[in-house]
Amino acid sequence: MAGKRKIINDPVFGFISVPNEFLFDLLQHPYVQRLNRIRQLGLSFFVYPGAMHSRFLHSIGAMHLMQDAISVLRLKGIDISHNEGNAAAAAILLHDIGHGPFSHVLENTLVSGISHEDISLMMMEKINNDMQGRIDDAICIFRDEYPRRFLHQMISSQLDVDRLDYLCRDSFFCGVNEGTVASARILKMLNVVDDRLVVESKGIYSIEKFLVARRLMYWQVYLHKTSVAAEQMLQKILARAKYLASEGKDLFCSPALHYFLYNNVTAADFVHNDNALRQYALLDDTDILSAVKVWADADDRILSLLCTAFTNRRLFKVKMLDQPATAGEIAELKDTYIKNLHLTAAEADSLYACHSSVTNTYSAKDDSIDILYPDGSIRDIADASDMLNLQVLTKTVEKHYLFYYKL
Repeated sequence: MAGKRKIINDPVFGFISVPNEFLFDLLQHPYVQRLNRIRQLGLSFFVYPGAMHSRFLHSIGAMHLMQDAISVLRLKGIDISHNEGNAAAAAILLHDIGHGPFSHVLENTLVSGISHEDISLMMMEKINNDMQGRIDDAICIFRDEYPRRFLHQMISSQLDVDRLDYLCRDSFFCGVNEGTVASARILKMLNVVDDRLVVESKGIYSIEKFLVARRLMYWQVYLHKTSVAAEQMLQKILARAKYLASEGKDLFCSPALHYFLYNNVTAADFVHNDNALRQYALLDDTDILSAVKVWADADDRILSLLCTAFTNRRLFKVKMLDQPATAGEIAELKDTYIKNLHLTAAEADSLYACHSSVTNTYSAKDDSIDILYPDGSIRDIADASDMLNLQVLTKTVEKHYLFYYKL
C-alpha cells in the first residue's frame, strides 16, 4: 500500500484506490487485517499450489468492483449518494469477515450451532461500536434491510461483485482459465429498474459465460475431490483433538485454539460471552497448521497418523459412488482398520468420511438474473438465453464420495 495515496497494487485488477479515510479506517481494523492470515481457497493449495491468496485480497477486489459498479450506475442516472456508496463498499469489504480458518472446517468441528455469516454480523456490530456507528447503513445493506434493495443485490445475489471477484481471482491464482469472466463488461451492462438490479440485453452473452465459468470453477476448484478429501481429513484431525481434549489430554495449541478445543463453544457463547468472539478473531490458518505439524508427534496414535499424513500430503483416497455409501460398505471398511491396525471401532471412525457435494449453478427460485431489453421488458436469464446447456446449469448436481485412509 503506497503512503498517503492509499493505492493497492492488485495482481488481478491492477492499482486499486481506497477513496477516503472512512474505508481506509475499515481496512485498518484488526478484524479486517485478520483476513490476511486466512486463505481464500482453504485447502485448495493441495491441488493448485498457487492458490495461496488471502480473503483480505478478495475483499479488497470486491470493494474495487463495487466502486466501479456504483460509478456505472451513477452515469446511467441512478441516484446513489456519497454515503450510500461508502456503505455499499463497506458492506462488501466486510462480507467475509466472519470466516474462520479453512472456511467451513471450524463450523463442523470446534464450533456448533452458529455459521460464519452469523459471526460476520457480530463482528460488524463490534466494528460499528468501535467506529461510533459509522457503518450502520453498511450493516443494513448487508442484512437486506436498507430501503434500496438493489444495493444488497450487488453484495449478495446470483450476480454480485463477490462472485465476479472470486471467479476472476481464484481462476488467476489457480491457473484455471475456464473461470475467467468479463467482469468489466458485466459491470458496464448493469442498470436498475424498479429497485431491482438488471443486466442490459447487450450483456447477455457475458452473463452466459459467467454462469458457465461458475459451474466449471465449482467442480474443477471449489469442490475438487482432492480438496474435499483434505478438508474431510482436517475435520477428522480436529474432531480427534477435541475428543482428546475432553479426556483431559494436554495438546500443543495456541491460546485461541486452546479455547475452542477445551470448551464446548456454541452460539450461546458468542451471544452472551464477549470472550468467544475475541478468541475467534485471534484464530487463523497459522493456529491450525502449526498445531497439526506438532501433533504429528503426538502420543495418540490416531492423531499422529492423521497429522503426519496431512502434513506430507498423504490425503484420504477417494471413491466416487452413485449413491451414498451403504452401511455394509462402511462396516467392511471399518473392519479392515480394526483388524489391520488393531483399533477400536471408535478409533476406526477417524480414518474415513462419507460426503456428498451438491450445487446448482443457477436457480430462478433465488434472486434471479434479470435481462433488460430496449423495449423495457425484463426476462429471467433462464428464459432469455438461447444456450442449450443453460438447462444443465439450472439442474442440481449431487456427487457422493467415500473418503478413506489407505493402508
